[in-house]
Amino acid sequence: MAKDERDMLQLLKMELDFIEQGGYGRSVRTPWKPTSSFRESLTCVNYALPEKSHPCAECHLIEFVPGDRQNEEVPCHFIPLNATGDTVESMEGNETRLEDALKEWMREKIKEMEAAREQTTLVQLCSTDLKANGGDAS
Repeated sequence: MAKDERDMLQLLKMELDFIEQGGYGRSVRTPWKPTSSFRESLTCVNYALPEKSHPCAECHLIEFVPGDRQNEEVPCHFIPLNATGDTVESMEGNETRLEDALKEWMREKIKEMEAAREQTTLVQLCSTDLKANGGDAS
């Protein structure tokens, strides 16, 4: 199965920016139709497709979905967004609370990913330095 090759850190940053700019408000073209967090954003592998063409297992967000929820129709709606386990699914209907939880979850994930990348970069730099100075980096 093909995996989404897009960079998850960049996707989350774009998603956070999208929400902070008013994101999931009603569509101008279909104001009667409710919007769907994650599903109707650039983070989704099926974004802008009229139907679900790619299985959700190909999406980066699947790694945040609990194992017992990965076969749901929209698994990303079951990502625990906070310590109490609230999800998009459990907060639907309370858009303000949902939006706040989504933004906080994304900020936390972005922070974690940036820290992990920084750590990886430091390890690589130290390894390169050791090799350049004749040391063993293994």
